Amino acid sequence: MEQIQVGKVVLAFSALCGQTGIRVPPELTLLGKTLLNLDVVGRTLDPRFDPNAAIRRYAAEITRQRMLKALSPGHFLETALELKDFVQHLPGRVNKIMDLAASNQLQVGVDAIDEKVLVEGFQKIANRITLGLILAALIVGAAMLMRVETSFRILGYPGLAMLCFIAAAGGGLSLVWSIVRSDIHRDEQPSPKKRA
Repeated sequence: MEQIQVGKVVLAFSALCGQTGIRVPPELTLLGKTLLNLDVVGRTLDPRFDPNAAIRRYAAEITRQRMLKALSPGHFLETALELKDFVQHLPGRVNKIMDLAASNQLQVGVDAIDEKVLVEGFQKIANRITLGLILAALIVGAAMLMRVETSFRILGYPGLAMLCFIAAAGGGLSLVWSIVRSDIHRDEQPSPKKRA
């Protein structure tokens, strides 16, 4: 861990995200390149320098300085000015939002990870859970029907119970086949291209 190069780790993480189709902000790649350059510069200047030990040595002092800066009168004055600016512009902003809402033009933009695929995945999961619950109910019902004596029998067991067991077995096999088939189909698809 002493010789870990954070820049290489961040760049490898960005590359891995790109290979799996996960969109990462371009700033993360720039941060990785910057850290990679800093690693090289640091090792060139002093190969025995341990950044973890340096951070441990100076962490308390840096924290104390930041706390003093946060408690300084200048910081309070800056916060008060920001609060005054916020309060001053608040009525106009609220008025714009209310006008957009009244004219049915209020829009909310969400930049999420491929919502359609996410919703389809949730629907598949919900469908499989529901099918599993129905199959479990068929098995439990069939087990309870085993005690009911009827003249209709299959292989010496009550017929209705055996029909429930057969339906549950068929449903279970079809569920397993559906899962295996969709997993094989997903593995055969080409991996998504890297996104910058």
